[in-house]
Amino acid sequence: MAQGTSTAVVGLQWGDEGKGKLVDLLAPAHHAVVRYNGGANAGHSVVVRGERFSLHLVPSGILHPGVLAVVGNGVVVDPEKLLDEVRGLEARGVDTSGLVLSSRAHVVMPYHKTEDALREEELRTAQDSAAAGRGVLRVGEIGTTKRGIGPAYADKAYRASAIRVGDLLRPDVLAGKVEIACVFKNALFKGLGGSLPPCDPHSLTAALLEQGERLRARIRDTTALLHDMLAQGKRVLFEGGNATLLDVDHGTYPFVTSSSCSALGIGPGTGVPMNRIGSVLGVCKAYCTRVGAGPFPTEQINEAGNRIRERGREYGTTTGRPRRTGWLDLVALRYAVMINGVTGIALTMLDVLAGFDEIPVCVAYERNGERTDRFPPDGHDLREWTPVYERLPGFGQEITGARSRKDLPANAAEYVAYVERAVGVPAQIGSVGPDREQTIHA
Repeated sequence: MAQGTSTAVVGLQWGDEGKGKLVDLLAPAHHAVVRYNGGANAGHSVVVRGERFSLHLVPSGILHPGVLAVVGNGVVVDPEKLLDEVRGLEARGVDTSGLVLSSRAHVVMPYHKTEDALREEELRTAQDSAAAGRGVLRVGEIGTTKRGIGPAYADKAYRASAIRVGDLLRPDVLAGKVEIACVFKNALFKGLGGSLPPCDPHSLTAALLEQGERLRARIRDTTALLHDMLAQGKRVLFEGGNATLLDVDHGTYPFVTSSSCSALGIGPGTGVPMNRIGSVLGVCKAYCTRVGAGPFPTEQINEAGNRIRERGREYGTTTGRPRRTGWLDLVALRYAVMINGVTGIALTMLDVLAGFDEIPVCVAYERNGERTDRFPPDGHDLREWTPVYERLPGFGQEITGARSRKDLPANAAEYVAYVERAVGVPAQIGSVGPDREQTIHA
């Protein structure tokens, strides 16, 4: 097979850009959709003929019969959540027979979620004490969803007590690992002041073995499966969870997620090298949002921000938390395009900006008289910079019925063209509403 015929879809901001809709649109042209990072902390919403599907672990391609939906080895899997999600999809008439799960994906355990919550609480307490005693700069909460994602990835690095999906089919191996893990976790929880009852390795093992049996038919060596498909000339679509500015290596650290959610995570998260990917579609909103803690230069804590939030229905798919909202940050967007090797962008939620008299966009940052157009990928450093705006003319007309660029009002079309010039890649797709049909193709 000729190399480079597959596609990647990645988020270019702080998540929630509408990747699920784009994956859903592209899936019919591919034979498999592969999720390569994150866990149940990520949520993709897809609207099909007015019916909304909220997906967390299951790849968005599941809504297309005949397209394989692959959960790659880079994902951390909560088996209980996955089974619940499958059951919910099947109850709505979705065929889930194409869902495949990597035997090498790591398992999110109940004690990981307990640890996640305890660590966040202890972080807040420790920082209150340190700040009061010595004037230490507060980091603040990291903003975890408390789904156990960070602790699961940490155990993956610790190795000895980490549990992989394949272990759910090996009773002796599983029992030994759970026994070791409970020793460590019980000591940790006691040290953190938790008053919860200790982890019971026997009940945990029994529950995992039962879940493993229910998942047995789906568990595969997905790396071998994907390479076999590529060798047969089949096309694969790679679906990122979270987004570039939350990448553990290249995002606004420490206010990031625990996985490699840029396109750079595809190789380790699936076993498929980047030279098999011909195009990288970067998804960004026509404005910016962020959930949880961390710097956000263009945030608008005002009427404009509230208006964006309500028009855009900016509430988390996974948590329901109201998202922080602000204007488009072209400094951050150019950085994300560079990091991911983006070949084209999908500009979503353009309809949300209808009605603004003018639309500010951030073109640079300033600090103490210094100006830069380079993005500082460090949470502490980024806090010190303030945005420099250019103000573009707004458009008053609603555009949810637009299906091509010529359908857009002149100022809306110019906004898209301005973003293209600023980031140096074409806008191949535009979205003017949540439904599949509310899409503008280049």
